[in-house]
Amino acid sequence: MVFSSILFIFIFLPFFFFTYQVLPHKLRNIWTLIASLIFFSWGAPVFVFVVCGVILSDFFIVKKIYSSRILKHRRLLLAVSITLKLGLLAYFKYVNFFIQNVDYLLRKLGYSDIGLIDVALPLGISFFTFQAITYSVDIYRGVHKPLESAFDYLLYILLFPQLIAGPIVRYNEIADQIEDRKIYETLDNKVLGFFRFVIGLSKKVLIANVLAVEADYAFSIQESELTSTIAWIGIIAYTFQIYFDFSGYSDMAIGLGRMMGFTFPENFNNPYVSRSITEFWKRWHITLGRFMKDYLYIPLGGNRVSVKRMYFNLIIVFIVSGFWHGAAWNFIIWGAFHGTFLILDRLFLLKLYSRIGNLTSVIITFFITIIGWVIFRAESFNQIEFYLRSMFSFTWDYYYINNKFIIVLGIGFLFAFITMFRLGKKIEHFFYFKSKHNNKQLVIFSILIFTLFITSVSSIASSGFNPFIYFRF
Repeated sequence: MVFSSILFIFIFLPFFFFTYQVLPHKLRNIWTLIASLIFFSWGAPVFVFVVCGVILSDFFIVKKIYSSRILKHRRLLLAVSITLKLGLLAYFKYVNFFIQNVDYLLRKLGYSDIGLIDVALPLGISFFTFQAITYSVDIYRGVHKPLESAFDYLLYILLFPQLIAGPIVRYNEIADQIEDRKIYETLDNKVLGFFRFVIGLSKKVLIANVLAVEADYAFSIQESELTSTIAWIGIIAYTFQIYFDFSGYSDMAIGLGRMMGFTFPENFNNPYVSRSITEFWKRWHITLGRFMKDYLYIPLGGNRVSVKRMYFNLIIVFIVSGFWHGAAWNFIIWGAFHGTFLILDRLFLLKLYSRIGNLTSVIITFFITIIGWVIFRAESFNQIEFYLRSMFSFTWDYYYINNKFIIVLGIGFLFAFITMFRLGKKIEHFFYFKSKHNNKQLVIFSILIFTLFITSVSSIASSGFNPFIYFRF
């Protein structure tokens, strides 16, 4: 079940919020957990028992971490907790990747294959594994006390708004809200949360889905048919598709959370206006970047080590970030690609960017990002090679593009870069961050949101094409 579906919008969500509102506050967490379990198990109910078993086991392990006063015991328990969660992720997401690579080596040596295991990927496992790690580490570090109820811990991990695509919500950011959020369950938050949900839905359905058609076509055709024209149109379409797809889902999650009284962290901040890859990673998938910094980069030594070790740490962090996205070599290469540019930024690129001006820096960074998306989207080494070669062979030819695609791509381009200007920042603040609106503003906002909602729902109902890039992560 995805947010941009008729089932979710017109059946699951209304029933959930109606019941949520009529229940007393003390029962709302239980109801939200039940709804989250239904949401999680909708496509593959067998996984819910495995995941809940691991989560509940971890809850009691972390309780022991909190109560123990012996450092050695605390460290051992933390290691067990993290291993348990990473083990679950490794089995479901990466076991066949490792088997494939071992099989390749065995074939080279003349031995028979091991054979792949029939295993499916539980919903949102990459996201909730990292959230569960923040719980263990935050308790170990003394950042916050553990939750009293195992049901509340299940709710924190499986909370349906941020389950399938984040944001990655750290335990200390939401712990108090899980236990008591009555002061945040206001009419303003419900209305503005719904508005934010509709903005995200519109980005996903009205922009990302339209651009996905050309992106999918460009990456599905044979090398002999791929001209420079098709290659550039395809990767530009994908560049904006993945942004509006993922940021749209983050908006929907933040909006749903706000309607329930939760305050989730922002996950995107106009990444394509970045003036370097370093800045890009402060704006793109912000919660993943913060997680990698605080739970991997800093424990590895961060900036408190020699320059060579710092560069090594950066590469490790971005290889892990890439591998987190998917069990394939292209994701690892994509992570290393970005890690390399972060090192180049520190070596000389940041100085160069400061001399050539903001606009030129944005253009260069955007170009680097596009090349990275080719690596991310391709499904083999061979496709990475021939797609990039086609882009730069400059074999231009006529290729028909319908008007709808051109208009939507233009709208996507406008919204991706509008905050480079002062007016764009004001518009963004009005729609995303302004907490109070006067009556006139509220009427205008409401009319716009209603129009977007009806248009988005009509688009979903009239088309069976509703891909979601990050669903498999």
